[in-house]
Amino acid sequence: MCEILALKESVLIYLDRSGALEKLIEDCKSFDGPQQNDAVYRFYVRVSPTDLTEVDSVLGDFVLHNPRKATALFQSVCFLAIKTLSLVRKIHTENQVNVILKWTHLPPFPEYCLHLDTFPRGHVTMRPVLIEGLVVAMTRVTKYTGAARFLCTDDDCPAFTGFHHIRVHAPGATESATMRNDFICSMCSSPLKEDVKFRVLGDELCNSMRLGHLYSVVGIPAHVHQWPNITWSIEANGVRKLEREGPQNISNTLQELLQTTSSSPWRFSAILAHCFGLDVTPPGLYNTLKLVLLLSLVQTRAAAEETFHCLDLLIVTCDSLIVDRLMMYSLGFAPRGVRHRATGEMFASLCRDEHGTGNANIHAGSAFLASGGICMLGDLCFYQKDKLDTLESALESRHVSVFIPGRKYGEDSNDQLSFPVPCSFWALSDSTPSFHRPGRSVQAAVGAGDIGSVSMHLADAFGLVVQCQDEAGKDALATLTAHVLQQAVWPGEDLYPASIKLSCQDYKELIAHAQSLQVALSDGALKVIRGYYMASRRVRTLSQISMPSVKLLISLAEAHCRLSLRTLALEEDAIVAVLLCETSVTFRHGASALTVPAHALFPCSLADGGLRRDAILDEFHQAVLRFIFSYVPGAEAYIREE
Repeated sequence: MCEILALKESVLIYLDRSGALEKLIEDCKSFDGPQQNDAVYRFYVRVSPTDLTEVDSVLGDFVLHNPRKATALFQSVCFLAIKTLSLVRKIHTENQVNVILKWTHLPPFPEYCLHLDTFPRGHVTMRPVLIEGLVVAMTRVTKYTGAARFLCTDDDCPAFTGFHHIRVHAPGATESATMRNDFICSMCSSPLKEDVKFRVLGDELCNSMRLGHLYSVVGIPAHVHQWPNITWSIEANGVRKLEREGPQNISNTLQELLQTTSSSPWRFSAILAHCFGLDVTPPGLYNTLKLVLLLSLVQTRAAAEETFHCLDLLIVTCDSLIVDRLMMYSLGFAPRGVRHRATGEMFASLCRDEHGTGNANIHAGSAFLASGGICMLGDLCFYQKDKLDTLESALESRHVSVFIPGRKYGEDSNDQLSFPVPCSFWALSDSTPSFHRPGRSVQAAVGAGDIGSVSMHLADAFGLVVQCQDEAGKDALATLTAHVLQQAVWPGEDLYPASIKLSCQDYKELIAHAQSLQVALSDGALKVIRGYYMASRRVRTLSQISMPSVKLLISLAEAHCRLSLRTLALEEDAIVAVLLCETSVTFRHGASALTVPAHALFPCSLADGGLRRDAILDEFHQAVLRFIFSYVPGAEAYIREE
C-alpha cells in the first residue's frame, strides 16, 4: 500500500513539473459545460519516459514495460485531482476518467524497435515499441467504441443506476472485448445492458496517415486470434511523419564549378547536363533530355505545408532504348523512384481486408509508392486505353478517386474516396512509324502522328513534351556505339580525361540540396512569364496555351533556378522556361510568331566553355522581348528592353 501511495505521489510530481496538471485543469473547463453530459471523459497526458524515470525509476519502468498499470496510476491521480479541485461536477467515479498516455519518445535501444525477424511470436508483455515503414495499404476510416456505460437489469441492484459498470477500450483489444451482450453485473450477477446514449466512439489517428508516406509509429503490439491463424497488430499511440534529411552542402568540385561559371546564369546548368549520365551516354549527347530530367528531379518535392510540387515529362523519341536507359539512370537520383509496369496498378486497387477492422483494403499503386518522387511509366504504347484515360484525368486534376462498392465489401452504401497524386510522371512515346516496330499495328491518333500512339489530349496533360533528337545527328549512333564498346573493354576506366569529373555522389548531393532551396520569382522573371503568356494567347488558341501553361512556366523557371543553386529566379531562368514551353507547344501544335531555332537549348558544343551558347540564348532572350512588345500593348511599361 505504501508503495502504491509513493508511486501516486511521483505521478503527481511529474504532472506538476511537466505542465500536464495545468493542461488537465484547462481540459476540465470544456467538460464542465451544461451541454456536456458523458459517461466517460477522456484526458490525454503526454509522458516523457526519460523525464519520468528521473522523477521515479519504478514509475518510469511501469510506463515502458507495464503501461496498463501505469495508466491506472495516472487515472487514479487525475480523478483525485478533479474531485479535490472540483473541476468536473459530473464525474462521480474513477471509472469515468479515461486517461490515455501519449509517449513522446522511446529509449533509443534495439529492444524498443520492432523488427519482424526478431520479434517474439509467443506471449509477451504488451509494452510500447517503435516501428518505421511505408504505408502500402489502408482501410477506410472505421470508428470503434472508445467507452460505453452498462446498467444492471435488476432494478433492486445498486448498479441499476450510476456509473458502476463502464467498459473502456484497452490498447490492443478488439471491439468484442469492449462491446458484447453477455456481460454480467459484478454485484448481483444479473445481465448488463448498454446505455446507448452514453457510448463514446473514437478514430483519433485514422486520418493522420497517407498512402505512400513514411511514418514512425509508437504503439503497443497485440496478438489477435483469428482461427486458424494468430496475427499481430499494432495499436498506434503516436504517429510521426518521417522526413528525409538531405545534405546541406555540395561537394568542393561543384562549389568550384559554380564559382567558375558565375559570370553566366546558364552555364552551370549546361555543364551539369553535359556531364550527366556518363554511365549511359558519352558527354554531350542527349543534353536537352538530361537537362529536363535534372529540372524535374530538383523541382519534384513535398513542401512542409503538405503541398506537392511536380514537373511531369513526356519524351518523344525514335530511340526508345537509350532514352529509357537514361530515364532509369536518372530515376536513381530521385528521393523515391518507382518504375511502373504497364500490367501493374498505377494508383490504387481494392481487396478484402483480412486483418483490420474494415472490409475494404486499399492498396497503393506505383504512383502512391513514389510519393514525393518520380513514377516512371516507360513507353506509353504498351498501356491500355482505360489506363491512359485514368492517367490523363490524374495529370489534369492531380487527384484520383477510388470507388468502393458497398455490397461487395459488406457495407450498406457505396463510398468514393479521393487521393492527391503525390509524384511526378516520366513517360516516353516511340515516334518510330508503326510499320517499323515489330508487333505494332496501332495507328497514331489523328493529328498526333509526331507523338506516336499518344493522344493529343494526353500529351497536353503532361504539360512539357520534349522531342528527343540528338544534336550530333547521324554521328550520335557511332559515338554512342564507341562509348558502349569502350566501357565493355575498359570497365571502370576514365574514358574522357578532358571532361569535368562529377561523380554520382556529387549529383545526389546537388539534387538533394537544390530541392531544399526556397525559391522566389524576381520581378523580371514574373514580367517575362506574364508577357509571354499574354502574347501567346494572342497568336494561339485557348487549347494550345491555357492557364496550366502559366503553372508550367513558373515551375520550369523555379526548377532552373534551383538547379543553378540560386534562391531568386532571374529573367534568364524565365527565358529557359519560355524556351522549353514554346518548343513543346510548337512540337504539338505548330510554330507561332515566336520562332524557336532547332536545338535551341544546346545549339552547339560546350568546347568553348559555353560562350557561344550564351550568345545564342541572349539572342533568343531579345526575340522573346520583341515578341512580347509586338503582341502585348503597353508591355514597355513593365518590361525594359535590353
